Amino acid sequence: MIVLAIVLLLLGGWLVMTFNGLIKLRNQVANAFRQIDVQLKRRHDLIPNLVESVKGEMKFEKETLERVIQARAAAVSAGQGGNPGEIMAKEGMLTQALGRLMAVSENYPNLKANESVKTLIEELTHTENQIGFARQFYNDVVTKFNTGQQVFPTNIFSSLLGFTPSALWELPSDSPDRENVKVDLAV
Repeated sequence: MIVLAIVLLLLGGWLVMTFNGLIKLRNQVANAFRQIDVQLKRRHDLIPNLVESVKGEMKFEKETLERVIQARAAAVSAGQGGNPGEIMAKEGMLTQALGRLMAVSENYPNLKANESVKTLIEELTHTENQIGFARQFYNDVVTKFNTGQQVFPTNIFSSLLGFTPSALWELPSDSPDRENVKVDLAV
């Protein structure tokens, strides 16, 4: 009887520790996602200023500017819904549109010489780096959380305790973001 009580006590203690550990990891995943969200908000705030700064010089690149504006609007809209998959997809489209804008802007000497454009591009580049670091941290925490749910014997109880795996921040294999930005400078 005492042995059974000790076994049940140990099992109960292990279950509580496992549950609390998974709760901590789930909260870290949510926090890491919110850190990406902070950087994305900063990027969303910088884009209209950059577009306004380059609009006059890039008259022939109206389509590029419109893509950036549309991609930003879609990303902001997806961010308000909170669906991580949709946010990832829309932000990927915005990243591609921004990459094209920055690549095309290299072809305009007046833009390269403009201090406000330089500053905005530097801020945007810094923000893109921060987003990359935040995504990497998010994926690290998600991997730890998902692994915590999948290892034996936790895998037996994790779904019963209401835990589900989180999605990694990654590009779909057929995403145009996996392609290099193509710039046609023949004008």
